[in-house]
Parts: sequence; structure tokens; C-alpha cells
Amino acid sequence: MTRLLFWIALVILVVAAIRSKLRAALARAQGPSAGPAPASSGGNANAKAWSRVEDQSETMLCCAHCGVYFPASEAVRADGRDYCGTAHAREAHQQAR
Repeated sequence: MTRLLFWIALVILVVAAIRSKLRAALARAQGPSAGPAPASSGGNANAKAWSRVEDQSETMLCCAHCGVYFPASEAVRADGRDYCGTAHAREAHQQAR
């Protein structure tokens, strides 16, 4: 009887491991933009958390002087271009003269 229980438990563990690997592979195949699938109970909380993260994301801009990417809220606009700081805006303006 003990041997039978051992084999049943072993089969259950193997099936659970295979299902876990398949879920992970499926999630990778869907890509990062798909986000986590909501769980059957309480999945709404996961969806709300992910939407808050997406709401907090910000557009990134490229500095016209050095090429570094930075958040749009930190942009310094000069001569129709975006700069990462006032120093680069001034340098670009001086080089243009």
C-alpha cells in the first residue's frame, strides 16, 4: 500500500512540474506586453496593480546633445529640441552660433 501511495504522489509531482513549465513557456511566448494572467479568484487585484504601473510610466526622450534618454517631465526645451539639462541646452545653443 505504501508503494502505491509513493507512486501516486510521484506522478502528481511530475504532472505539477510539467504544468508549471508549460505555463512559464506560454507566458514567455505571449511576450512582456501581455502581462500576468489574472487568477480565477482575486485576479482583479493583479489587473489593477498592473494598470497602476502602466499609468505611472512616462515617455522617454533623447537628449539632442548627448543622446541620453530621460523622462519627458525633466526635459529642457530649447530651439525646438529636447535636452536632458540646462547645461546641454546652453552648450548646443553656443555651438550653433
